[in-house]
Order: sequence, then structure tokens, then C-alpha cells
Amino acid sequence: MSKHLNTQELEEGLSEALTSPTDQGTVDLIVCRPDIGKREVLQNAEFSIEVGLIGDNWSKKPYRKSPDGGPHPEMQVTMINSRVLNLITAGDSSRMAVPGDQLVVDFDLSRANIPPGTKLNIGTTVIEVTETPHTGCTQFVGWFGLAAMRFVNSTRGRELCLRGINSKVIQPGTISRGDQITKG
Repeated sequence: MSKHLNTQELEEGLSEALTSPTDQGTVDLIVCRPDIGKREVLQNAEFSIEVGLIGDNWSKKPYRKSPDGGPHPEMQVTMINSRVLNLITAGDSSRMAVPGDQLVVDFDLSRANIPPGTKLNIGTTVIEVTETPHTGCTQFVGWFGLAAMRFVNSTRGRELCLRGINSKVIQPGTISRGDQITKG
């Protein structure tokens, strides 16, 4: 069984998790979700304006709050900070793909560093940070525990974007593991 950290352990590990670069980061992991509950770790991925990560199921998932019932256009590509994820997984690298964020990055994702509207150059792709917050859900509780969900969904957790961010593709291209991330 996977270890779930308690609130104190999460708080104690946060300062280290928040040491990611603010100007130039890296892509540590690319995760494709070809179907519900499935994860594929990729070395390279193609991103399009229409479907986000090609092969990912985002474009097939209805979203009850979207105007047309289709996938939410502001939640096309999700990113999570690799140092925060390492903390939440209690250092279990085999669980880094579990939450299904398409990009696991060593980059400061806080609202102070990259507010909504910020463009990020990653590989040959440009992604724009969107306003819609990325929050922990029931599945997140199952994977990492209730304390972790409360931790990432707290007021501070949302400002720091501990659960990650939502974004959309504005220039199609390729992203590879190890690619640099810079603000556009």
C-alpha cells in the first residue's frame, strides 16, 4: 500500500518542494491518458490546438460545466510541479504518472510566477495558462489521501498551484522529456 503523508509531513516538506526555478524549468515527465484510468509515459508528444496532447482522452471527455457539454477548453493540458508531486507521493517515483497530468515539470507554477494568460514556450509548442483552477478531487484522495487533497486545495495551496495548473495549446508542436520551459 502506498504511503499517504499527514498534514504535518506535507507542511514540513513544502519549503523544499517550492525551490523550483521561476524563469526556466524543465519537463520531467510526459503522461498520456489514452483511456479512463490508463497512463502511458512518453518520451515525446505532439500537441495540437484541437485536442491538446495527441492520443490523450481529453478531447473525448465531456465536462458538465462546459457550454456545449464537450471537453472544457480551458482544461486541455494540465501541469503539476515535479517537486510538489514528489512530496505528495512520499518520494515514490513509480507514482509520478498516477494523477494523469500530461506534463510533470520542474518549474514554479504559482499564480505569482505565471498568472493566467502567461504563455509558456515548451519544445516547439506554446501553451497558455488558463484561469480555471486545477484542484484535487475524489480520485486524488484515493491516490494520495485526504490530507494531501486538503493541502493542495487550501487557500495557500491554490495560490501556489500545488495541484498544478490548467492550460491550453495556442501553438501546436512537439514536447520532449527534458525540454526547457520559458515564459513567452
